[in-house]
Amino acid sequence: MGGVNLKLELEREDDGRWIAEIPELPGVLGYGSTREEAVALVKSLALHVVADRLSLGEAESSLDMVSFEEAA
Repeated sequence: MGGVNLKLELEREDDGRWIAEIPELPGVLGYGSTREEAVALVKSLALHVVADRLSLGEAESSLDMVSFEEAA
């Protein structure tokens, strides 16, 4: 059984909104009025993408864990 560790990048916009992105999953990014909101949204989107890839056979079927690591 294996797992994947996805790096999460955060940035604060000039208007105060937060952007969270998972570079390994193109298009997976989310905005939030708080850091926590952006992180929760992008994690949810990433899990949906991974689930879709599993159901389509595009990811290892032995994948049993997804974790997130905030980029430094």
